[in-house]
Amino acid sequence: MGAFGGHEGRERRWTGLDRLESRNRPPRSLLVALVLASVTLITLDVSGGGSSPIEPARRVVGEAFGPAEAGVAAAVRPFTAVPTWFRSKGDLADQVRDLEASNAELKGQVELAGFDRNRLEQYDGLTTAAEDLGSALVPARVVALGSRQSQSFTVTIDAGSEAGVGPDMTVVNNDGLVGRVLRVTRSTATVLLVIDPDSTVGGRVGSSMEIGFVTGSGSLDQKSGLDLRLVDDASVPARDDTVVTWGSATGPYAPGVPIGTITEVYSSLREASQRAVVKPFVDFSALDVVGVMVPSGSRSDRAVIEADGSLR
Repeated sequence: MGAFGGHEGRERRWTGLDRLESRNRPPRSLLVALVLASVTLITLDVSGGGSSPIEPARRVVGEAFGPAEAGVAAAVRPFTAVPTWFRSKGDLADQVRDLEASNAELKGQVELAGFDRNRLEQYDGLTTAAEDLGSALVPARVVALGSRQSQSFTVTIDAGSEAGVGPDMTVVNNDGLVGRVLRVTRSTATVLLVIDPDSTVGGRVGSSMEIGFVTGSGSLDQKSGLDLRLVDDASVPARDDTVVTWGSATGPYAPGVPIGTITEVYSSLREASQRAVVKPFVDFSALDVVGVMVPSGSRSDRAVIEADGSLR
C-alpha cells in the first residue's frame, strides 16, 4: 500500500508541473495571429512601394532611434578604429621608408651623373687618342697618389703585369702625356709623372721641329708649367707652339705624344740659351682614367683599345 501510495504522489507532482508549464506558454492562437499579422504587414509593405501604409510608422521609428544610433556609432567609432589605425600607421611607415630609400637612390644617381659622364668622356677620349697615336692602349684608373714625403710625383694605377703593362711604357690620357711606368706588380703599376723634377722628356717643337728636353717643375698646378730647353741655343721657340715627344718606339716615351703649348720664352744672355715654359695639356690635379701604350696584340686581363679604336 505504501508503495502504491508513493507512486500516486509522484504522478500528482508531474501533473502539477505540466499544468505549470502549459500556463506559462502563450496560447497557440496568439502565435498564429502574430504570424498572420507579420505576413500581412510584409505583403502590404512590398505591394505598396513608396506609398506603403507602413512608411509613416517606419519614418517615425527612424526619427526616434536615428539620433541614438548615430550617437552610439560616434561613441564606439574610436574603439572600433583602433586596429585600423595601427594597421594604417604601419602601412604609412613602410611607405615612408620605401619613399626615403627611393629618394636616396635617385639623389645618388643625380650626384653621380656628372662623375659618370666625365668618366665616359675620358674613356671615349682614349679611343680617339689610340687612333691619333697609332698605338694600342690598356685603360686604367688612378687609384693612389705617391707620398709627398718622397719628394716625387707618382701615381698608382690599377693595371699591372697581368694587364700587359711593363716598366718604361708611356702613359697618356685623352689630353696628352702623363708619364712613364716605373715599376709594376701583378695588378698595379707606379707611374712617374712628367711634372716630377727628376723627369726629363725629349720634346720637339711642332712648327720648327727643333728638339730639346722637357723637365718637370715639381707642381701639380698647370700654370707652373714645364721647362723646355732646346738643343740649338740659337733657336728661339714661338709662343703658343705645340710641343710633342720625340722619343722612340723602344724608349720610355713613344714619339708624337702631345706634351703642351709654349706660354713664355726667356733668353739668357750669360748662357746664350733659350728657355721656354710649356703648359701641359694634362691636368695632373684631376687625373682619373689613363691609357698605357702597349704593342698591338698584347695579352691583357682586360679589354685593350687597339690603334684603330676598336676593343679587343
